[in-house]
Amino acid sequence: MLEQIDLTKKIEKSQYKAVILELELRLGELQRKARELEIPVAIVFEGWDAAGKGTLINRLLLALDPRGFAVYPTNPPNEEECYRPFLWRFWRNTPEKGKIAIFDRSWYGRVLVARIDKLVKKKTWFRAYDEIRSFERQLADGGTLIVKFFLHIDKSTQKKRFKVLEGNPATAWKVTKDDWRHHRQFEKYLQATEEMLAKTDTDFAPWTIVEALDRRFATVKVFKTVIEAIEKAVVRVKMPQIKSANNDSAQATIPGLNSSVLDKVDLSKTLTLKDYENDLDKYQNRMREIEHEIYVKRLPVIIVYEGWDAAGKGGNIKRLVQGMDPRGYEVIPIIAPNDIEKAHHYLWRFWMKLPKAGHIAIFDRSWYGRVMVERIEGFCSEADWKRAFREINEMEQQWVNFGAVLIKFWLHIDKEEQLQRFEARKQNPHKQWKITDEDWRNREKWDQYKLAVDEMLCRTSTSYAPWTIIESNSKWFARIKTLKTVFDAVKSHL
Repeated sequence: MLEQIDLTKKIEKSQYKAVILELELRLGELQRKARELEIPVAIVFEGWDAAGKGTLINRLLLALDPRGFAVYPTNPPNEEECYRPFLWRFWRNTPEKGKIAIFDRSWYGRVLVARIDKLVKKKTWFRAYDEIRSFERQLADGGTLIVKFFLHIDKSTQKKRFKVLEGNPATAWKVTKDDWRHHRQFEKYLQATEEMLAKTDTDFAPWTIVEALDRRFATVKVFKTVIEAIEKAVVRVKMPQIKSANNDSAQATIPGLNSSVLDKVDLSKTLTLKDYENDLDKYQNRMREIEHEIYVKRLPVIIVYEGWDAAGKGGNIKRLVQGMDPRGYEVIPIIAPNDIEKAHHYLWRFWMKLPKAGHIAIFDRSWYGRVMVERIEGFCSEADWKRAFREINEMEQQWVNFGAVLIKFWLHIDKEEQLQRFEARKQNPHKQWKITDEDWRNREKWDQYKLAVDEMLCRTSTSYAPWTIIESNSKWFARIKTLKTVFDAVKSHL
């Protein structure tokens, strides 16, 4: 592909002056329109060393309101970033609604520098293609406009530019030994780049090759491409959308879904007080010991608690962490998203809470709210929650690919047990705060939630992140089963 690019394209100075002012004004207008319509924009600059990425980014910024953009230069990952999946640091910098994020190099380093310099194994960088595509598709489906540029020059031009930079004391620092080493590897990088472009050029995040020998030509092409992309995004947002009614007809999409998984759960399981106390002491001691191994071996552990209201999630989590060092874990209660979280992709806030290697994150409710409460209460469209099954599976697979232990619990009780616990909370002055009007409203929608839970369990119980259903009519039995499940899962990974 790149070898067929005509690098002789150029624009004369007079032509450039005649069009650039108009392009700047139009881009400024579109930035304001994107902010008004809450369109997040991500602009990615990749390309050869000395191709002019910095110069083009600076030129682009002159036309923008500085309050509405952020520039993220991508350097080698630091220690904190190395302790998490490679896309974590890019999720952190995804743009808010109405803002522009400009990436000076990006997540594509995984399949370029990391590949050629053998910083990761082949299976790791090759797997990154799928991870990158799913990342970009999730952002695009969530409303983010993605514009990707690859600035192309030939090997001889790169060498000339290196020499010019080195010849000036003010710019000599820009050319490093690594730059010259990569120059000698130009053919290898060319092959890797061709593969990258072919595998990640999609309709939702297409590549634009910029002929970068002539700076004026490159500047005009970048401006025009960004302008056209934002114009199209504005038209899409303004088009009236047909919203489908939020009903549960989707249950028919899975054969046999009407035969509930939850109906087969044996809720009569229980423990005697003596067995409960013995097992509790035994497994809490084991968790205390294995927590240290988790840290030493730098194993990230993610534990997800979902379940019916009053199923005992809080008490269960309390017994899980009771004997553990609080410096090694964090319990993360998930409530309705705040304004900052609403301004990002719905998965953003969960990526932000991802534990670094060697630590444990315990989610009291999680990203599964997308396919339960948000689905039932109409907080997202039908298309949004249906798409979320794939997005959640992709996210969890990326975490597991990184090396995380991912354990997911559904705490199950029957409707009668829930009513008894609601009434008990209502009568206990010390627990009345636990019961709210929302809990009673959710209870009235038990059958709707049950259908949603069934579909969730069917669609997101995978070989790498299976669900464990916890029989929770007996709190003692539930606590021991979760403790044992966590210990066994971590031990098998260690």
